[in-house]
Amino acid sequence: MGRLENRTAFITGAASGLGKAQALRFAQEGARIVAADLNLDGAEATAAEIRDADGQALAVQIDVTDGDSVTAAVTAAIDHFGTVDTLSNTAGMFDKFVQLLDTDRETFDRVLNVNIDGMFNVSKALIPHIIDNGKGVIINIASGAGLRGGGGGIAYTTSKHGVVGFTRELAAAYGTSGVRVNAIAPGLIDTPMVSDFSGTDETQANLKSQPGGRLGRPDDIANAALFLASDESDFIHAVTLPVDGGLVNTL
Repeated sequence: MGRLENRTAFITGAASGLGKAQALRFAQEGARIVAADLNLDGAEATAAEIRDADGQALAVQIDVTDGDSVTAAVTAAIDHFGTVDTLSNTAGMFDKFVQLLDTDRETFDRVLNVNIDGMFNVSKALIPHIIDNGKGVIINIASGAGLRGGGGGIAYTTSKHGVVGFTRELAAAYGTSGVRVNAIAPGLIDTPMVSDFSGTDETQANLKSQPGGRLGRPDDIANAALFLASDESDFIHAVTLPVDGGLVNTL
């Protein structure tokens, strides 16, 4: 029996990267998957891959920054599976290390809108269902940039520090209602988001100096998310878990 048997997981950003890796991994452990993404074709591909492996999956289009879109996606998930008890807020946007004096207001607002407002919108829409279910889990994807400076530009770093605070406050507010909330802080992971700079001399030097000694893989994050979603971590609340090969510790 899988570790997430009889569970329904709503995963944003599920068309690719960390979201897709979590969707596939959770499905392997018996979860029903709602693959939610702005890229509906990509979400459909993730869901089809799960169904081809005899899992259960629904693809929904979602713009996490738009309340009506979030409501429609959550309604579709509840109508299809009856309940949602697990949420992974994975959808996010990077700013390519652009610093304050080179960041325009539109870009700053857009990054925070996706990374903070999006997490707010989806969590607010789903927490009532998780509470009604009696027990559930929320996992927020932060970043090493949420634990230090220098992990991104001004917008991304600000937003990911916000993810950490959001996680702690949700855990404090809703833990006694059965909602267990934690976050993951990925390091340098081999995804399209980091492909533009993962091969630079500076990045490669950082990788060689850290205990892990390599670029992370999406499955590294998916396995950590699986642990946090499962009953094995039932007494873990309000934690932001670095999954970064020790990068934060060595900088």
